[in-house]
Amino acid sequence: MLQLPAIGVIVNPSAGRDVRRLVSWANAVSHQEKVNTVLRLLGAAAALGLRQAWLMPDPAGLGARIAEKARTAQAAGGAVLPEVRMLPIDCRDRVDDSLQAARALRAMGVAAMAVLGGDGTHRAVAQGCGDLPLLALSTGTNNAFPDLREPTLSGIALGLYLSGRIPDAIALRPNKVLRVHGVQGEAIALVDVVVTRQRAVAARAVYSADDVHSVYVSFAQPQSIGLSSIAAWVQPVQRTQPWGLQVELGGARTLRAPLLPGVLQAVGVGAVRRLLPGQEQVLPALAGTLAFDGEREWLLDPSQPPAIWLELDGPRTLAVEDILDYAGAHGLLLS
Repeated sequence: MLQLPAIGVIVNPSAGRDVRRLVSWANAVSHQEKVNTVLRLLGAAAALGLRQAWLMPDPAGLGARIAEKARTAQAAGGAVLPEVRMLPIDCRDRVDDSLQAARALRAMGVAAMAVLGGDGTHRAVAQGCGDLPLLALSTGTNNAFPDLREPTLSGIALGLYLSGRIPDAIALRPNKVLRVHGVQGEAIALVDVVVTRQRAVAARAVYSADDVHSVYVSFAQPQSIGLSSIAAWVQPVQRTQPWGLQVELGGARTLRAPLLPGVLQAVGVGAVRRLLPGQEQVLPALAGTLAFDGEREWLLDPSQPPAIWLELDGPRTLAVEDILDYAGAHGLLLS
């Protein structure tokens, strides 16, 4: 069997555990389920030739548990799993852990990264992954960017891609990115940038439409929940379309948007404008905060509002459904 190149795995132990679980019916993904998700992913990829995976260490010990279960399975001659090794970095359960791990994996030369988390985790990884493709798996709260899918199927798609039997035009999906520049520096968002009236970062998560002034999205699909759903139910924007959207809130039209799991909120919708690639515009001069992919990060100074623009050079992700369709049509799992 062909031996596939090594991959990296980044698991955010804190994904899916924010304050939104106190104000909605959001699902909580346990540590054990995250461990099992990675093992199912690795098991499927190992059956197609994956022999080594590097994991991000974490204070919760998820990576160590995955590595131990892989060693135990190999010793017992049971399920086929790759050798699992831990990245030699120090992680302290911070947002920067995922960024640090992505940079370390890129420097090691792995062929791809599997990422378990929500939009915020994938945003952090996107800042450090460079050209490496991402296998995006959802274990967060409001997830528009990563896919919610059985990890066994994702592992098959990953193994097929690593084998070189899937053309890049089929296997890899380009993504858009929102870039912001201000006195705080530069930042990106994969899904949405939101101007809020909240004057403190506090618990970070944005979950009330009353706090939102305007929403900027790279894409917005009605299949997603969260702040991007405001744009999705006004004027959907697909991942493949070369533009984004700006929506101002507080207008005469009322939309009931699924901002949280099981919760629809009334939102007043005002002006709607397209965001075209490379066209910079200044954000509203407002005393509040700026949220990236659902989490408040920047305090805003009305005298120095940041600028935002859309680009088409975001991280590449594995198009799992397209890979599986191609593999099935060409009999790639037949001996």
